[in-house]
Amino acid sequence: MQYWSWQSVLLAVPLLTLLAACSQEKTTPPPATRPEVSAVTLDPQPVSVTAELPGRTSASVVAEVRPQVGGIIRSRNFREGSDVKQGDVLYEIDPSFYQAAYDNANAALERARGALPTAKARFDRYANLNKTNVISQQDLDDSQSTYAQAQADVAAATAALETARINLDYTKIRAPIDGRIDASTVTVGALVTASQTAALATIRKLDPINVDVTQSSVSFLRLRHAVDEGRLKRDGSNISVSLTLEDGSIYKQSGTLEFSEATVAESVGTINVRATFPNPDRLLLPGMYVRATIEEGVAENSYLVPQRAVTRNPKGEAMAKFVTADGKVEDRILPVQRAIGNNWLVSEGVRQGDRVIVEGSQSIAPGQDVNVSVVTIDDATGDLRQAALPNGTSPAELVRADKSSVTAAVE
Repeated sequence: MQYWSWQSVLLAVPLLTLLAACSQEKTTPPPATRPEVSAVTLDPQPVSVTAELPGRTSASVVAEVRPQVGGIIRSRNFREGSDVKQGDVLYEIDPSFYQAAYDNANAALERARGALPTAKARFDRYANLNKTNVISQQDLDDSQSTYAQAQADVAAATAALETARINLDYTKIRAPIDGRIDASTVTVGALVTASQTAALATIRKLDPINVDVTQSSVSFLRLRHAVDEGRLKRDGSNISVSLTLEDGSIYKQSGTLEFSEATVAESVGTINVRATFPNPDRLLLPGMYVRATIEEGVAENSYLVPQRAVTRNPKGEAMAKFVTADGKVEDRILPVQRAIGNNWLVSEGVRQGDRVIVEGSQSIAPGQDVNVSVVTIDDATGDLRQAALPNGTSPAELVRADKSSVTAAVE
């Protein structure tokens, strides 16, 4: 028979106690904690629906300066690249030939006017003598014809003088419109001809300035259907337009939509749309690339769902996770319409007061219980902006409370 010594018994008691404690720890798991998620509360609101379209700027009026009479350029009276006013003299053609033609026409008019009184006096005298049969009817008819011819000569000379005056005035080439003039294509001493194909200079009116953009015919049809069905409301015919410039800055002035073309480009399926913008500082120049944001209308009773909350399922459908009233996760398919800033415009599948999860959705599943922290989204960046904490609790206090609850649950 084998006997245990009292030293062995003393060593075995603590070992058995430790094994029992470990066995009890393995069989009693800690209580499970709910995942923490952040959610945004959705409320219906009127949403201004816009369309951002690419385009380029163009001058509202373009005038090419050409001579209307031929001759040698005697002077150029403008600075290239400067602003000119309508009627300013831009070029002067040597007027010597046209001045001589004007003087000749003026002399011809004076000669015709000098012959008119004699012809009129003869006709009057013959008319009186014809009443007493002193002269024949033939003499009276000849005097009447001579008087009429003298009147016609005066009229022809007057027209010739006016033509000569116009040609003489055309030797001063004037600005047809207000605007900014480009570089001159001719210098002093150059020979120009009437109605030549090459322009001497080009003037562009920059205030106001046009913005030509393109819109797809599909977008145009969707817009018309939304307006006709009442889902989109328009306030009159004055549609406001804003601009984003090439460097990403926003143009300070707002413009108005002028017209849309009545035809669709067959090769690309787009419609040309034109807007007009004030340009008092001449910041916009023709040919600039811009993005125009056109206010298409207002969608009443719509919801804005943050884009960070929306994902796609294997079918390509947009979906988001919501928190039900009893704190459980629910998946929903959302018929998103278009992007509005950092949100999706949704008019169906959402109710007032619904909470959509915007953070923490990767580690949860439908039907799972969660703890919800209500937050708001910064519309400019799409980031979480502010948490709605109960009873004015600070974020630090909330973190300490969460750590205390976790520690208590483990113990």
